[in-house]
Amino acid sequence: MRGRGSSILVAALGSAFGVALLQVTGALAAVISADDVTGSSNTVALMLRIVAFVFIVVAVYTASVVTANTFSTIVAGRVREIALLRLLGSSARRERGRIAREGLRVGLLGAGVGLLVGTAVAIGIERLGVATDIVPESGYTYLDPVVLVPVVGVVLTTWLASWVGSRRVTTVTPLEALGRSEELSREETQGRRGRNVLALVLVILGAGFLGLGLVAGLVNPIGMLIALPGGVLSFTGIVLGADVVMPPVLRLTGRLLGRSAPSRLAAENAIRHPERSSRATIGLVIGVTLVTMFAVAMAGFEASIRAAQSMQPEVYAGTDTMLAATTAIFSVLVGFSGLIAAVGLVNNLSLSVLQRRREIGLLRALGFTAPQVRGMILAESAQLTFAAVVLGLVLGSVYGWIGAQSLLGATSGLILPVPPFLVLGVVVLAGAALTAAASWAPARMAVRVSPVEALAVD
Repeated sequence: MRGRGSSILVAALGSAFGVALLQVTGALAAVISADDVTGSSNTVALMLRIVAFVFIVVAVYTASVVTANTFSTIVAGRVREIALLRLLGSSARRERGRIAREGLRVGLLGAGVGLLVGTAVAIGIERLGVATDIVPESGYTYLDPVVLVPVVGVVLTTWLASWVGSRRVTTVTPLEALGRSEELSREETQGRRGRNVLALVLVILGAGFLGLGLVAGLVNPIGMLIALPGGVLSFTGIVLGADVVMPPVLRLTGRLLGRSAPSRLAAENAIRHPERSSRATIGLVIGVTLVTMFAVAMAGFEASIRAAQSMQPEVYAGTDTMLAATTAIFSVLVGFSGLIAAVGLVNNLSLSVLQRRREIGLLRALGFTAPQVRGMILAESAQLTFAAVVLGLVLGSVYGWIGAQSLLGATSGLILPVPPFLVLGVVVLAGAALTAAASWAPARMAVRVSPVEALAVD
């Protein structure tokens, strides 16, 4: 299958993200339990259990969304190929089954690789912490069965994404499919009212749970467990409604690109097929949201613990180890989040170029030069990146503050948002660098398209 390598890579990253997260959390739990002070503190133990559960949910959810998003992009690029097979006598059921089996194999391979890589990363972090005296020996065996949760989640979601992604093929006859656009147009996506209503309902429900979590967090750290489904529901609503939400944002950012022909074409490309642009953008939104959320939550968490230490030293004595280890966890999260975001954007832009060979060939035939094609791809990448970074910074800041407040509000009262300006600045700079990096490979592919060859496709 075309794109098998990229889908395996994303599945492996998603699995490694969750496994490393849970393995490091397990090692941290072993360190804290062995400590005479923090190990006997019911408050610290409860917070640790809550954070571990939240990490499990975040790991599985992130791996699921990223993997499903990538596989859906791959399937979308094969609509005409599948339609041709149907025209030659293959049934829709057979083609969907074939794609689903391919998705299952990709998920199994990627998740298996991720299990090994994630465990190796966790072991490396722990050994580095011990060698630098940041944390003591934990005695953790890295054989906790809970690490299979994100692995199974990646396998199942990859299989499910391949099945759902092939559904469009069954909605048209083979002859109609052969003449159909590979992506839904702006008008077609606006007509899917059922999905848009569901997205709105999820966002509203999620906001309600987030509010309840904030209130409950003022009494008990369990408020975070109430806010958690709110974050999942609201972000799921944003993902479902991305092809409606993102076009206006992309249109505004497109105006910043200038009035040159490549820039105007890039701006129009981004909003002409919202489904394709949303898939490319949402992966980066997830990455930026995670990086920002963890940074904001960590800043609030550390400020709250430091304040509690000064007020109740006997309760919070010995928490320096927990803070150091937690910082290491968040560093891993930031690294994986950035890597997943980068792979997702490059993958989707590359697939987008493959799907638009005829369009690019026509532009070359009409006189577009190679530098102009490169400029168009770069401008499109910049537009998608800028929109994703802005949305991710907003969402991550909100989720991060709510997470810290709902977990620590009972012991620290109202926690003022602590924007980690250094991290946020790095995110913006990384977004700019990612724009150039993500556009390089697709731009090379685009300028190599021969006008005659591209226009002769199909």
